[in-house]
Amino acid sequence: MHPNPIYRSTDHAKDIAFARSRGFGVLSVNGAEVPLVSHVPFVLSEDGSQAELHLVRSNPMARQVSGTAPARLAVTGSDGYVSPDWYGIEHQVPTWNYVAVHLTGTLERLPDDALLPMLDRLSDFFEARLAPKPVWKTAKMPAEALERMLRMIVPYRLTIGAIDATWKLSQNKPDAARLGAADGLDAAGIGAETAVLAALMRNPPAL
Repeated sequence: MHPNPIYRSTDHAKDIAFARSRGFGVLSVNGAEVPLVSHVPFVLSEDGSQAELHLVRSNPMARQVSGTAPARLAVTGSDGYVSPDWYGIEHQVPTWNYVAVHLTGTLERLPDDALLPMLDRLSDFFEARLAPKPVWKTAKMPAEALERMLRMIVPYRLTIGAIDATWKLSQNKPDAARLGAADGLDAAGIGAETAVLAALMRNPPAL
């Protein structure tokens, strides 16, 4: 997380809503030599207290965490390069704006019978956004194919004890400079979802 408090969020309802909507992040746990990292879809509870996820059984993280372990789930949003020329003021330097939420807590391996209902909750959450398309269910799969798939993955729950968030949107600049940077970023498009980031820069949320 960025050390400058001007970018640090204390409105965790907003942070939870962002992470819940995103539903995909980078899960990390301590390894013997380096951190173990996995890119995972997840379902975050509405109050932000728990995230449900699964790992491929052959994943080194799944082999290591057979009980519980400290873990962090990093959820990133839009990001983009900001040129100092766009501010319209002197003596500036290049930077990178971004949105990120870190969910830190305890990762727990769940019993195998928790997997199927978890998968249905995960697919239901995203399938609901595709309406009026019929919601896909695991029940649509042949029993043998479903059983084969279930043997390959294992369920986990992250119980969240801390939420940290950075919304770095040029809030440290005068309004005119911030808006100029938003226009420049929108036009240049260097980054990911830069139109979304530019919109946030034009109307930064309360932190």
